[in-house]
Amino acid sequence: MIFMKQKISKEFIINLSKEKKEPEWMLDFRLKSFDCFLKMANPDFGPELDIDFSQIVYYKKEDQKKTSSWHEVKDDIKNIFDQLGVIKAEEEYLGGVSNQIESEVFYHKHENKEVIFESTDEALQNHPDLFKKYFNSLVKYDENKYTALNGAMWSGGSFIYIPKNVKLDRPLQSYFRINTKSLGQFERTIIIVEDEAELSYIEGCTAQSYSANSLHAGVVEIFVGKKAKMRYSTIQNWSLDVYNLVTKRAIVDEEGLMEWVDGNIGSKVTMKYPSCILKGDNSIGNSISIAYAKKGQKLDAGAKMIHLGKNTRSNIVSKSIAEEGGVANYRGTSHITTNATGSKASVKCDTILLDNESISDTYPKNTLANNTSILEHEASVSKVSEEQLFYLMSKGLSMESAKELIIMGFIRDFQKELPMEYAVELNRLLKS
Repeated sequence: MIFMKQKISKEFIINLSKEKKEPEWMLDFRLKSFDCFLKMANPDFGPELDIDFSQIVYYKKEDQKKTSSWHEVKDDIKNIFDQLGVIKAEEEYLGGVSNQIESEVFYHKHENKEVIFESTDEALQNHPDLFKKYFNSLVKYDENKYTALNGAMWSGGSFIYIPKNVKLDRPLQSYFRINTKSLGQFERTIIIVEDEAELSYIEGCTAQSYSANSLHAGVVEIFVGKKAKMRYSTIQNWSLDVYNLVTKRAIVDEEGLMEWVDGNIGSKVTMKYPSCILKGDNSIGNSISIAYAKKGQKLDAGAKMIHLGKNTRSNIVSKSIAEEGGVANYRGTSHITTNATGSKASVKCDTILLDNESISDTYPKNTLANNTSILEHEASVSKVSEEQLFYLMSKGLSMESAKELIIMGFIRDFQKELPMEYAVELNRLLKS
Protein backbone atom coordinates (compact mmCIF):
# COMPACT_ATOMS: atom_id res chain seq x y z
CA MET A 1 0.00 0.00 0.00
CA ILE A 2 1.20 3.50 -0.85
CA PHE A 3 -0.01 5.93 1.78
CA MET A 4 0.99 9.55 1.52
CA LYS A 5 0.05 12.09 4.14
CA GLN A 6 2.22 15.12 4.06
CA LYS A 7 2.01 18.74 3.14
CA ILE A 8 1.43 19.13 -0.58
CA SER A 9 4.60 20.43 -2.24
CA LYS A 10 6.49 20.41 -5.54
CA GLU A 11 8.55 17.49 -4.30
CA PHE A 12 5.40 15.58 -3.45
CA ILE A 13 4.01 16.18 -6.95
CA ILE A 14 7.28 15.22 -8.64
CA ASN A 15 7.29 11.93 -6.71
CA LEU A 16 3.65 11.25 -7.62
CA SER A 17 4.29 11.86 -11.31
CA LYS A 18 7.34 9.60 -11.17
CA GLU A 19 5.30 6.91 -9.40
CA LYS A 20 2.78 7.06 -12.25
CA LYS A 21 5.53 7.02 -14.94
CA GLU A 22 4.08 10.10 -16.61
CA PRO A 23 5.57 12.04 -19.54
CA GLU A 24 7.42 15.25 -18.79
CA TRP A 25 4.64 17.46 -20.14
CA MET A 26 2.23 16.11 -17.52
CA LEU A 27 4.66 16.82 -14.70
CA ASP A 28 5.03 20.37 -16.04
CA PHE A 29 1.25 20.69 -16.11
CA ARG A 30 0.94 19.45 -12.53
CA LEU A 31 3.54 21.91 -11.25
CA LYS A 32 1.94 24.81 -13.14
CA SER A 33 -1.43 23.88 -11.63
CA PHE A 34 0.08 23.69 -8.16
CA ASP A 35 1.51 27.20 -8.46
CA CYS A 36 -1.94 28.40 -9.45
CA PHE A 37 -3.56 26.57 -6.52
CA LEU A 38 -1.25 28.30 -4.04
CA LYS A 39 -2.09 31.76 -5.40
CA MET A 40 -5.87 31.42 -5.72
CA ALA A 41 -8.41 32.11 -2.99
CA ASN A 42 -11.59 30.17 -2.32
CA PRO A 43 -14.62 31.11 -4.45
CA ASP A 44 -16.27 34.36 -3.36
CA PHE A 45 -19.77 32.87 -3.64
CA GLY A 46 -21.61 29.92 -2.15
CA PRO A 47 -21.03 28.18 1.18
CA GLU A 48 -18.01 28.93 3.33
CA LEU A 49 -15.16 26.48 2.73
CA ASP A 50 -13.15 25.79 5.87
CA ILE A 51 -10.64 23.21 4.60
CA ASP A 52 -7.35 22.52 6.34
CA PHE A 53 -5.21 21.48 3.37
CA SER A 54 -2.41 20.36 5.67
CA GLN A 55 -4.63 17.54 6.98
CA ILE A 56 -5.66 16.10 3.61
CA VAL A 57 -4.36 12.70 2.45
CA TYR A 58 -3.51 13.58 -1.14
CA TYR A 59 -2.81 10.14 -2.53
CA LYS A 60 -3.53 6.64 -1.38
CA LYS A 61 -3.23 3.49 -3.43
CA GLU A 62 -4.61 0.27 -2.02
CA ASP A 63 -2.50 -2.88 -2.15
CA GLN A 64 -4.75 -4.25 -4.84
CA LYS A 65 -3.64 -5.05 -8.37
CA LYS A 66 -6.04 -3.76 -11.02
CA THR A 67 -8.16 -6.62 -12.31
CA SER A 68 -11.24 -7.53 -14.34
CA SER A 69 -12.25 -10.38 -12.03
CA TRP A 70 -13.93 -9.97 -8.65
CA HIS A 71 -12.30 -13.25 -7.61
CA GLU A 72 -8.98 -11.38 -7.61
CA VAL A 73 -10.21 -8.49 -5.44
CA LYS A 74 -9.40 -8.51 -1.73
CA ASP A 75 -12.37 -9.53 0.39
CA ASP A 76 -12.58 -6.27 2.35
CA ILE A 77 -12.79 -4.18 -0.84
CA LYS A 78 -15.06 -6.65 -2.62
CA ASN A 79 -17.47 -6.64 0.33
CA ILE A 80 -17.75 -2.83 0.22
CA PHE A 81 -18.72 -2.81 -3.45
CA ASP A 82 -21.00 -5.81 -3.03
CA GLN A 83 -22.92 -4.04 -0.27
CA LEU A 84 -23.19 -0.94 -2.48
CA GLY A 85 -24.89 -3.07 -5.16
CA VAL A 86 -22.12 -2.40 -7.71
CA ILE A 87 -21.37 -6.06 -8.46
CA LYS A 88 -25.03 -6.92 -8.99
CA ALA A 89 -25.52 -3.92 -11.29
CA GLU A 90 -22.56 -4.99 -13.41
CA GLU A 91 -23.97 -8.49 -13.84
CA GLU A 92 -27.50 -7.40 -14.70
CA TYR A 93 -27.51 -4.32 -16.91
CA LEU A 94 -24.18 -2.54 -17.45
CA GLY A 95 -22.04 -2.64 -20.58
CA GLY A 96 -18.81 -1.85 -18.75
CA VAL A 97 -17.62 -0.74 -15.33
CA SER A 98 -14.73 1.07 -13.70
CA ASN A 99 -14.45 1.10 -9.90
CA GLN A 100 -12.14 3.35 -7.93
CA ILE A 101 -11.29 3.25 -4.24
CA GLU A 102 -9.22 6.10 -2.81
CA SER A 103 -6.91 7.43 -5.55
CA GLU A 104 -6.79 4.62 -8.12
CA VAL A 105 -9.03 2.43 -10.26
CA PHE A 106 -8.74 -1.15 -8.96
CA TYR A 107 -11.37 -2.95 -11.06
CA HIS A 108 -12.22 -2.46 -14.71
CA LYS A 109 -14.17 -4.58 -17.15
CA HIS A 110 -15.28 -3.78 -20.67
CA GLU A 111 -15.43 -5.96 -23.76
CA ASN A 112 -16.54 -3.69 -26.63
CA LYS A 113 -13.46 -3.46 -28.86
CA GLU A 114 -14.84 -0.47 -30.79
CA VAL A 115 -14.83 1.70 -27.68
CA ILE A 116 -11.99 3.00 -25.50
CA PHE A 117 -12.98 2.75 -21.85
CA GLU A 118 -10.01 2.94 -19.51
CA SER A 119 -8.87 4.68 -16.37
CA THR A 120 -7.61 8.15 -17.19
CA ASP A 121 -4.12 7.19 -16.00
CA GLU A 122 -4.07 4.28 -18.48
CA ALA A 123 -5.33 6.46 -21.33
CA LEU A 124 -2.42 8.86 -20.81
CA GLN A 125 -0.05 5.94 -21.39
CA ASN A 126 -1.97 4.04 -24.07
CA HIS A 127 -3.40 6.89 -26.18
CA PRO A 128 -1.09 9.85 -25.60
CA ASP A 129 -2.05 11.90 -28.67
CA LEU A 130 -5.80 11.48 -28.19
CA PHE A 131 -5.45 12.18 -24.48
CA LYS A 132 -3.43 15.33 -24.95
CA LYS A 133 -5.88 16.65 -27.55
CA TYR A 134 -8.77 16.74 -25.06
CA PHE A 135 -7.18 16.99 -21.61
CA ASN A 136 -7.57 20.47 -20.05
CA SER A 137 -9.15 21.80 -23.25
CA LEU A 138 -12.65 22.35 -21.82
CA VAL A 139 -12.08 22.81 -18.07
CA LYS A 140 -8.93 24.87 -17.64
CA TYR A 141 -6.71 24.31 -14.62
CA ASP A 142 -6.76 27.99 -13.64
CA GLU A 143 -10.54 28.46 -13.48
CA ASN A 144 -10.73 28.20 -9.70
CA LYS A 145 -8.75 26.95 -6.72
CA TYR A 146 -10.16 23.42 -7.01
CA THR A 147 -9.65 22.93 -10.74
CA ALA A 148 -6.05 23.96 -10.03
CA LEU A 149 -5.81 21.44 -7.19
CA ASN A 150 -7.23 18.75 -9.45
CA GLY A 151 -4.69 19.68 -12.13
CA ALA A 152 -1.88 19.26 -9.62
CA MET A 153 -3.09 16.07 -7.96
CA TRP A 154 -5.44 14.27 -10.39
CA SER A 155 -5.51 10.50 -10.19
CA GLY A 156 -7.96 7.95 -11.51
CA GLY A 157 -11.22 8.71 -13.23
CA SER A 158 -12.50 7.40 -16.56
CA PHE A 159 -11.45 8.04 -20.15
CA ILE A 160 -14.12 7.08 -22.70
CA TYR A 161 -13.97 7.40 -26.48
CA ILE A 162 -17.04 6.43 -28.53
CA PRO A 163 -16.23 6.38 -32.29
CA LYS A 164 -18.46 7.81 -34.97
CA ASN A 165 -21.84 6.06 -35.43
CA VAL A 166 -21.31 3.69 -32.47
CA LYS A 167 -24.40 3.51 -30.25
CA LEU A 168 -24.02 1.63 -26.98
CA ASP A 169 -27.19 -0.17 -25.93
CA ARG A 170 -26.13 -0.54 -22.29
CA PRO A 171 -24.71 2.10 -19.94
CA LEU A 172 -21.12 2.36 -18.79
CA GLN A 173 -20.57 3.04 -15.11
CA SER A 174 -17.85 4.36 -12.82
CA TYR A 175 -18.06 4.17 -9.04
CA PHE A 176 -15.90 6.25 -6.70
CA ARG A 177 -15.40 5.35 -3.05
CA ILE A 178 -13.59 7.26 -0.28
CA ASN A 179 -12.68 4.87 2.52
CA THR A 180 -9.92 6.77 4.35
CA LYS A 181 -10.13 9.54 6.92
CA SER A 182 -9.35 12.99 5.48
CA LEU A 183 -8.80 11.64 1.98
CA GLY A 184 -8.66 13.97 -0.99
CA GLN A 185 -10.04 12.34 -4.15
CA PHE A 186 -9.18 14.12 -7.41
CA GLU A 187 -10.37 11.95 -10.27
CA ARG A 188 -10.32 13.28 -13.84
CA THR A 189 -12.93 12.06 -16.33
CA ILE A 190 -12.82 12.72 -20.08
CA ILE A 191 -15.60 11.51 -22.40
CA ILE A 192 -15.61 11.92 -26.20
CA VAL A 193 -18.76 10.95 -28.11
CA GLU A 194 -18.08 11.33 -31.82
CA ASP A 195 -20.61 12.31 -34.53
CA GLU A 196 -23.89 10.33 -34.47
CA ALA A 197 -22.67 8.16 -31.58
CA GLU A 198 -24.57 7.56 -28.34
CA LEU A 199 -23.56 6.89 -24.75
CA SER A 200 -25.28 6.64 -21.39
CA TYR A 201 -22.83 6.93 -18.48
CA ILE A 202 -23.61 6.44 -14.79
CA GLU A 203 -21.54 7.71 -11.89
CA GLY A 204 -21.91 6.67 -8.26
CA CYS A 205 -20.09 8.14 -5.25
CA THR A 206 -20.00 7.24 -1.55
CA ALA A 207 -17.69 7.66 1.44
CA GLN A 208 -17.26 6.19 4.86
CA SER A 209 -18.06 8.57 7.73
CA TYR A 210 -15.30 10.02 9.90
CA SER A 211 -14.99 12.91 12.32
CA ALA A 212 -12.47 14.72 10.10
CA ASN A 213 -13.24 16.38 6.76
CA SER A 214 -12.52 14.77 3.39
CA LEU A 215 -12.34 16.50 0.02
CA HIS A 216 -13.69 15.46 -3.37
CA ALA A 217 -12.54 17.79 -6.14
CA GLY A 218 -13.17 16.06 -9.47
CA VAL A 219 -13.14 17.44 -13.00
CA VAL A 220 -15.26 16.14 -15.90
CA GLU A 221 -14.81 17.17 -19.55
CA ILE A 222 -17.32 15.90 -22.15
CA PHE A 223 -17.26 16.39 -25.94
CA VAL A 224 -20.48 15.68 -27.83
CA GLY A 225 -20.19 15.48 -31.62
CA LYS A 226 -22.66 16.31 -34.39
CA LYS A 227 -26.00 14.52 -33.94
CA ALA A 228 -24.47 12.62 -31.01
CA LYS A 229 -26.29 11.88 -27.74
CA MET A 230 -24.77 11.78 -24.28
CA ARG A 231 -26.46 11.23 -20.91
CA TYR A 232 -24.51 11.55 -17.65
CA SER A 233 -26.40 10.29 -14.58
CA THR A 234 -25.04 10.80 -11.07
CA ILE A 235 -26.17 9.80 -7.61
CA GLN A 236 -23.75 11.19 -5.05
CA ASN A 237 -24.29 9.98 -1.50
CA TRP A 238 -21.17 11.29 0.22
CA SER A 239 -20.88 11.10 4.00
CA LEU A 240 -21.47 14.27 6.00
CA ASP A 241 -17.75 15.03 6.38
CA VAL A 242 -17.04 15.44 2.64
CA TYR A 243 -16.54 18.73 0.81
CA ASN A 244 -17.84 17.96 -2.69
CA LEU A 245 -16.42 20.58 -5.08
CA VAL A 246 -16.72 19.44 -8.66
CA THR A 247 -16.45 21.07 -12.10
CA LYS A 248 -18.39 19.30 -14.86
CA ARG A 249 -18.69 20.69 -18.38
CA ALA A 250 -19.81 19.53 -21.82
CA ILE A 251 -19.46 21.13 -25.24
CA VAL A 252 -22.09 20.15 -27.80
CA ASP A 253 -21.75 20.29 -31.57
CA GLU A 254 -24.42 20.73 -34.24
CA GLU A 255 -27.70 18.88 -33.46
CA GLY A 256 -26.03 17.12 -30.54
CA LEU A 257 -27.75 16.37 -27.24
CA MET A 258 -26.24 16.51 -23.74
CA GLU A 259 -28.25 15.50 -20.68
CA TRP A 260 -27.21 15.84 -17.04
CA VAL A 261 -29.20 13.85 -14.46
CA ASP A 262 -27.72 14.92 -11.16
CA GLY A 263 -28.61 13.71 -7.66
CA ASN A 264 -26.99 15.17 -4.54
CA ILE A 265 -28.00 13.44 -1.33
CA GLY A 266 -24.97 13.56 0.99
CA SER A 267 -21.86 15.69 1.74
CA LYS A 268 -21.13 18.44 4.23
CA VAL A 269 -20.85 21.04 1.47
CA THR A 270 -21.56 20.65 -2.23
CA MET A 271 -20.74 23.16 -4.94
CA LYS A 272 -21.58 21.67 -8.33
CA TYR A 273 -23.05 23.21 -11.48
CA PRO A 274 -22.93 20.84 -14.50
CA SER A 275 -22.79 22.93 -17.63
CA CYS A 276 -23.31 22.77 -21.38
CA ILE A 277 -21.70 24.95 -24.01
CA LEU A 278 -24.13 24.72 -26.93
CA LYS A 279 -21.63 25.45 -29.66
CA GLY A 280 -23.36 23.94 -32.69
CA ASP A 281 -26.58 25.11 -34.31
CA ASN A 282 -29.68 23.20 -33.13
CA SER A 283 -27.80 21.63 -30.23
CA ILE A 284 -29.63 20.83 -26.99
CA GLY A 285 -28.64 20.81 -23.34
CA ASN A 286 -30.81 19.45 -20.52
CA SER A 287 -30.21 19.27 -16.79
CA ILE A 288 -32.50 17.82 -14.14
CA SER A 289 -31.24 17.67 -10.58
CA ILE A 290 -32.18 17.20 -6.96
CA ALA A 291 -30.42 18.38 -3.81
CA TYR A 292 -31.60 17.05 -0.44
CA ALA A 293 -30.04 18.85 2.54
CA LYS A 294 -30.43 17.78 6.15
CA LYS A 295 -28.82 18.89 9.41
CA GLY A 296 -25.27 20.19 8.92
CA GLN A 297 -25.49 20.15 5.11
CA LYS A 298 -25.10 23.03 2.69
CA LEU A 299 -25.82 22.04 -0.90
CA ASP A 300 -25.20 24.72 -3.52
CA ALA A 301 -26.14 23.11 -6.83
CA GLY A 302 -27.63 23.94 -10.19
CA ALA A 303 -26.57 24.09 -13.84
CA LYS A 304 -25.15 26.37 -16.51
CA MET A 305 -26.24 26.64 -20.14
CA ILE A 306 -24.28 28.79 -22.59
CA HIS A 307 -25.93 29.24 -26.00
CA LEU A 308 -23.50 29.97 -28.83
CA GLY A 309 -25.16 28.30 -31.84
CA LYS A 310 -28.38 29.29 -33.56
CA ASN A 311 -31.69 27.63 -32.64
CA THR A 312 -30.19 26.01 -29.56
CA ARG A 313 -32.33 24.72 -26.70
CA SER A 314 -31.70 24.30 -22.99
CA ASN A 315 -33.85 23.15 -20.12
CA ILE A 316 -32.90 23.26 -16.43
CA VAL A 317 -35.11 21.62 -13.82
CA SER A 318 -33.86 21.90 -10.24
CA LYS A 319 -35.53 20.21 -7.27
CA SER A 320 -34.38 21.21 -3.76
CA ILE A 321 -35.44 19.65 -0.46
CA ALA A 322 -34.35 20.83 2.98
CA GLU A 323 -35.12 19.69 6.52
CA GLU A 324 -33.60 19.70 10.01
CA GLY A 325 -32.00 23.08 9.33
CA GLY A 326 -30.31 22.05 6.09
CA VAL A 327 -29.52 24.54 3.31
CA ALA A 328 -30.33 23.63 -0.32
CA ASN A 329 -29.71 26.42 -2.83
CA TYR A 330 -30.02 26.69 -6.60
CA ARG A 331 -27.27 28.59 -8.38
CA GLY A 332 -27.16 28.62 -12.15
CA THR A 333 -26.64 30.47 -15.41
CA SER A 334 -28.55 30.62 -18.67
CA HIS A 335 -26.81 32.80 -21.23
CA ILE A 336 -28.06 33.29 -24.79
CA THR A 337 -25.40 35.15 -26.77
CA THR A 338 -25.87 37.69 -29.54
CA ASN A 339 -25.28 35.15 -32.32
CA ALA A 340 -27.52 32.44 -30.80
CA THR A 341 -30.60 33.65 -32.62
CA GLY A 342 -33.83 31.68 -32.47
CA SER A 343 -32.79 29.95 -29.25
CA LYS A 344 -34.78 29.08 -26.14
CA ALA A 345 -33.74 28.56 -22.52
CA SER A 346 -36.03 27.41 -19.73
CA VAL A 347 -35.25 27.29 -15.99
CA LYS A 348 -37.59 25.82 -13.38
CA CYS A 349 -36.58 25.73 -9.69
CA ASP A 350 -38.87 24.02 -7.18
CA THR A 351 -38.14 23.82 -3.47
CA ILE A 352 -39.89 22.07 -0.61
CA LEU A 353 -39.07 22.88 3.02
CA LEU A 354 -39.99 20.27 5.60
CA ASP A 355 -39.70 22.53 8.66
CA ASN A 356 -39.26 26.17 9.71
CA GLU A 357 -35.50 25.93 10.33
CA SER A 358 -34.40 24.92 6.84
CA ILE A 359 -33.33 27.34 4.11
CA SER A 360 -33.43 27.47 0.34
CA ASP A 361 -32.43 30.38 -1.89
CA THR A 362 -32.23 30.80 -5.65
CA TYR A 363 -29.33 32.59 -7.34
CA PRO A 364 -30.05 32.69 -11.09
CA LYS A 365 -28.00 34.55 -13.65
CA ASN A 366 -30.03 34.81 -16.84
CA THR A 367 -28.92 36.91 -19.81
CA LEU A 368 -30.51 37.29 -23.23
CA ALA A 369 -28.47 39.14 -25.84
CA ASN A 370 -30.69 39.00 -28.95
CA ASN A 371 -34.36 39.76 -29.64
CA THR A 372 -35.29 36.55 -31.50
CA SER A 373 -34.76 34.18 -28.58
CA ILE A 374 -36.74 33.29 -25.45
CA LEU A 375 -35.54 32.85 -21.88
CA GLU A 376 -37.95 31.71 -19.18
CA HIS A 377 -37.40 31.31 -15.44
CA GLU A 378 -39.89 29.93 -12.94
CA ALA A 379 -39.29 29.37 -9.23
CA SER A 380 -41.46 28.13 -6.38
CA VAL A 381 -40.95 27.45 -2.68
CA SER A 382 -43.45 25.54 -0.58
CA LYS A 383 -43.60 24.21 2.94
CA VAL A 384 -45.13 20.97 4.13
CA SER A 385 -48.07 22.25 6.14
CA GLU A 386 -49.57 20.73 9.24
CA GLU A 387 -52.83 20.41 7.29
CA GLN A 388 -51.18 18.23 4.64
CA LEU A 389 -49.57 16.00 7.24
CA PHE A 390 -52.78 15.80 9.25
CA TYR A 391 -54.74 14.75 6.18
CA LEU A 392 -52.30 11.98 5.25
CA MET A 393 -52.01 10.81 8.85
CA SER A 394 -55.80 10.65 9.05
CA LYS A 395 -55.57 8.03 6.30
CA GLY A 396 -53.44 5.82 8.57
CA LEU A 397 -49.93 7.01 7.68
CA SER A 398 -47.32 7.83 10.31
CA MET A 399 -45.75 11.30 10.19
CA GLU A 400 -42.55 9.90 8.65
CA SER A 401 -44.52 7.96 6.04
CA ALA A 402 -46.56 11.05 5.23
CA LYS A 403 -43.39 13.14 4.70
CA GLU A 404 -41.92 10.35 2.60
CA LEU A 405 -44.99 10.30 0.36
CA ILE A 406 -44.82 14.05 -0.18
CA ILE A 407 -41.10 13.89 -1.03
CA MET A 408 -41.52 11.00 -3.47
CA GLY A 409 -44.23 12.89 -5.30
CA PHE A 410 -42.06 16.01 -5.41
CA ILE A 411 -39.12 14.24 -7.09
CA ARG A 412 -41.15 12.03 -9.43
CA ASP A 413 -39.91 13.85 -12.56
CA PHE A 414 -36.30 13.27 -11.50
CA GLN A 415 -36.88 9.58 -10.76
CA LYS A 416 -38.28 9.01 -14.24
CA GLU A 417 -34.98 10.13 -15.76
CA LEU A 418 -32.87 7.57 -13.87
CA PRO A 419 -32.16 3.99 -14.92
CA MET A 420 -34.57 1.74 -13.03
CA GLU A 421 -31.95 0.30 -10.71
CA TYR A 422 -30.75 3.79 -9.75
CA ALA A 423 -34.30 5.00 -9.17
CA VAL A 424 -34.74 2.13 -6.71
CA GLU A 425 -31.47 3.05 -5.01
CA LEU A 426 -32.53 6.70 -4.81
CA ASN A 427 -35.76 5.67 -3.09
CA ARG A 428 -33.77 3.66 -0.56
CA LEU A 429 -31.41 6.54 0.15
CA LEU A 430 -34.23 9.04 0.63
CA LYS A 431 -36.11 6.72 2.96
CA SER A 432 -33.01 6.24 5.09
